[in-house]
Order: sequence, then C-alpha cells, then structure tokens
Amino acid sequence: MHHLLKIIVLLASLGCISCGGGGGGGLAPSNPPPTNPNTNSQTGPAAGNPLGNYAVPVAASAVDVSTPDHVVGTGTAASCTADAFIQAVALGGKIAFNCGAAPITLTLNRPAKVFNNKPDVVIDGNGLVTLSGGGATRILYMNTCDQNQVWTTSHCQDQAQPTLTVQNLTFVDGNSQNETSYDGGGAIWVRGGRFKVVNSRFFNNVCASTGADVGGAAIRVFSQYQGLPVYVTHSTFGGAAGYGNTGANGGALSSIGVSWSIYNSLFSYNKAIGNGGNPATAGTPGGGSGGAIYNDGNTMTLALYGSLIEHNEVNAYGSAIFFVSNNHTGTLHMEDSTSRNNLGGSWYTLPGISMHSDTVQQIINSTIQ
Repeated sequence: MHHLLKIIVLLASLGCISCGGGGGGGLAPSNPPPTNPNTNSQTGPAAGNPLGNYAVPVAASAVDVSTPDHVVGTGTAASCTADAFIQAVALGGKIAFNCGAAPITLTLNRPAKVFNNKPDVVIDGNGLVTLSGGGATRILYMNTCDQNQVWTTSHCQDQAQPTLTVQNLTFVDGNSQNETSYDGGGAIWVRGGRFKVVNSRFFNNVCASTGADVGGAAIRVFSQYQGLPVYVTHSTFGGAAGYGNTGANGGALSSIGVSWSIYNSLFSYNKAIGNGGNPATAGTPGGGSGGAIYNDGNTMTLALYGSLIEHNEVNAYGSAIFFVSNNHTGTLHMEDSTSRNNLGGSWYTLPGISMHSDTVQQIINSTIQ
C-alpha cells in the first residue's frame, strides 16, 4: 500500500508490530542492468545529503592522511595509473594521490585487493579522484576469509584487522556481474575487519540482476568485527536521474548479519531489479528487494541520521529499505531523516520499508511517506 504516512516523533517509538515473511509475487523479470562505462563524475551530484547536519561521531569521521604511507602519482595525471593504485592497496596503509590539480579518473581492469596481513588501508582521493570499473570489473575487494588474501586468524569471520576506509572518492561503473565466488558488490565487496565510507560518491555501479539474496550494486558487506557497524558518512549513492546503482537487491547497499550507521547521506535513483523476492516465489529467479538498502540477518541495527532516501525503485519489496531480522531481534533507527517517493513493491510495514512488524522501530523526528 502507498497511502501517505508522515511520522514526526520527538522520542523514540519502540512499538513492536508483525508481518509474515518476504514471500509474495513479483513483477515480470527485468532486463540486465545497463552499464555506463563513460559516467561523467564531474557532472554528477555532490557527496552527501545537502540538508543533513546530524553531528557525526569521531569513529565515523575521516581519517587523517597528512602523512601517507604511499602516494599514487608524482604530480601529473600521466603518473597516476590504475596499476599504481592497485599496487598501493596491496601494500596497505594510508594511500593518497598526487595527480595534479585537476580531477582524474583511474579505470581499473581488475579489482584492487586488500591483503589481510598488511597494515590497515585508508584510501583518500582528496575530492579529485574517481575510481572506475569501466563497466567491466569490481573496483575494490577485502575478505578476511579469502585464503588468497592471506589468513591471519583462525576466526576470519570475526577479527579486528584489517580495517578499510574510503574517503573523498568517487566510484563509478563498477561491475561484478561476472563474479561467481563472491557475488554482489559492484563497486566494493567487504568481509571481516571494519569498513567505513566518508564523503564519497557511487554512480552507475551494477551487480547481478537476479537472485534472492545477491545484491549491493554499490557495496556488499559481511561479518564485521564483534558486530560493530559499518559507518557511512556524507556520501551519495545515485543522487540524480542517470546516476543510480542497479542490482538484484540493494540498489545501493546490501549485507547479511551486518549493522550500519549512516550519517547525512543521500540515496536516490537506485534500483533493485530482481524478481520474486526472498525466498524466491516459485518460477522466479528471486530478488527485487531494497531499492536503496537491503539488510538480512538477525540481531543487527540499521541506523540512519540526517539522511534522505528518495526515488528508488523495486520489483518486489522495500522500495526504500528491506530490513529483515529473521529472529526479529533487529532494530531500525531513523533520526532526522526522510524517506519519500520510492516506487514499487509490496509488504510494507511503513511506506517504502519492508520489515517484520514486530521488529523494533525507533523513528525520531523523521518523515516516512
């Protein structure tokens, strides 16, 4: 149902409500998501929700890179190459760029990969660097449970290191459709350690177009250390017509068993184009849920502060947010945020938000319509 519901609550609403699972029919199958290897990041929208001014905790803020461990480039655009960037990520530590005063795009032909036995990685583009997958490859990958990236503990699914921070960057035209071992995450795929995004933009990234649980056209995350949240601060996913990210589920973000704390960010014009939901309706390939955000798991929290979700679209459930806590112990928290004008789908506890109605909702000074 799509009747108007405006919620402006000054104190947390902890009402417990309920609903069935995410079954039900979907629309006709969608075509594979388009790729646009020529995205012009210079004409794209700025990073962050322009009206978001929620106070950001230190843990969610940018990392100081005034003394980098590695610098990509020697002062000219020609000296900054995708191979040099990929090598810097493999070495770990704080990474900066020296590519001249003009904006630059580095187009990768393979993902940059974090090695788990290297120092923690911070990548800072200083607002000038765009990393592109050229419509053909994922851009960035970290996985503590991938032996090829070195196992460093016997409990790879819950280890503190490494950490990965991306800040002051733009990610465009990432494409993980050909990834089979670790699907989803068109621009970035992460498992383990800790992950943070600050002041960054994500345009026209894509992942697989169908599948009940695959997703995260921009970002896919698993297994953060001790269940601590992924931080996303002052970042934009889509942001304008023609710049949205597209995948089976989670047009922008997707995760399983992961909490998120999102500050002053913008999600718009992203699409979940799968068909049949999760679990997939008989005769369908599944998917089509979470136009902006797709969260599945148990005891997890999706917290949005000062953020805007609008003009996202689905075929199945959760045109803005699909948040399913399987054991109903999760929490959806929205504060000083707005969700509006998201399109498609059904099974709505709140407009545009698909979740079990007995999962905790904390809606503070926010508009959902």
